[in-house]
Amino acid sequence: MLRISNIDDINSGLDALVALDPRLEAVRAIAGEVPLRLTEPGFASLASIIVSQQVSTASAKAIFGRFSTLVDPLTPQGLLAAGEGVFREAGLSRPKQKTLLAVARAAADGLDLDDLCRLDAREAMATMVAISGIGPWTAEVYLLFAAGHPDIFPARDVALQSAVGHALGIDPRPGEKALIRLAESWAPWRGVASRLFWAYYRETRGRDAAPPAGNPA
Repeated sequence: MLRISNIDDINSGLDALVALDPRLEAVRAIAGEVPLRLTEPGFASLASIIVSQQVSTASAKAIFGRFSTLVDPLTPQGLLAAGEGVFREAGLSRPKQKTLLAVARAAADGLDLDDLCRLDAREAMATMVAISGIGPWTAEVYLLFAAGHPDIFPARDVALQSAVGHALGIDPRPGEKALIRLAESWAPWRGVASRLFWAYYRETRGRDAAPPAGNPA
């Protein structure tokens, strides 16, 4: 199965998307650089995505910076041994605390987050959402950035909904179900389409709304 692993893959995907949907040529021109945003798979990358849920990019980076300093190395074993005080010091909400602990326990019990990236996307999604607190958005973003899956589009992402609505003149902006249907026409390059619209959002709104995932490229 194809993986998005370098900037040439991004450019190939963008060329294919424009051929599939000529409207995206203008979106590409405005978006400018479309980053790879690939990160090493593993617990730290998934933790950074969990931390970024429902907060601004700046807040997520600050909280994750504190958290990764307090739990060093940031591994499942390190977190389970650290105690709950680190969550309060980092500024993490109670639901995120529970999710991080659930992931750490699953990993300690044998879940291999690296091997997960080699699975078919549907199988990997099913495995991830079975963990308490892990929803589709978190699983999708992990598989996009840590596994390089080429055909995942996190339609629940508000920034993507806003960017697609603005770029394609859809008012009000498409919701999750409408965006899922719309993105079907961008298969098998929906993973590149998501990066394209996050880049478009950055250029039109003046801020980066793509979820952080570890230290993306």
